[in-house]
Amino acid sequence: MKITLSSVVQAPRDRVFGALVDPAILQKCIPGCESLVETGPDIYEARLKIGIAGLKGTYTGKATIRDKRPSESLTLGFEGKGGPGFVRGSAAIALKPDGSSTGVGCEADVQVGGLIAAVGSRLVEAAAKKLADDFFRQLSTELQAP
Repeated sequence: MKITLSSVVQAPRDRVFGALVDPAILQKCIPGCESLVETGPDIYEARLKIGIAGLKGTYTGKATIRDKRPSESLTLGFEGKGGPGFVRGSAAIALKPDGSSTGVGCEADVQVGGLIAAVGSRLVEAAAKKLADDFFRQLSTELQAP
């Protein structure tokens, strides 16, 4: 399943890129993130509790950051599983300056299985967009904090 997301973060591009590779900031911004631990260079293990119907449950997984072009783009690889099923895929994230803000574009290729697949791609896509909107809203708040 292909998912396209976009958002605007109220911070300069270099700060947004820095935040996207900072586990302490990410843990505060990822909805339901209970833990995010760096296990190697650009490799993380995460535990998330998702409270969205059809996807509700606790997930554990791994994320890797690759193809880093500081202040411009990166690719995030991810895989996770929990009671409702599994998710895996990759997301190409591009950052574009937009005045004093940063435009964020994301093209994700996602595979789901188990009960998650049974709820249908439209619900999964809507849930992904809601989680991404919550993430970028919190990221803007974190980057504006003194």
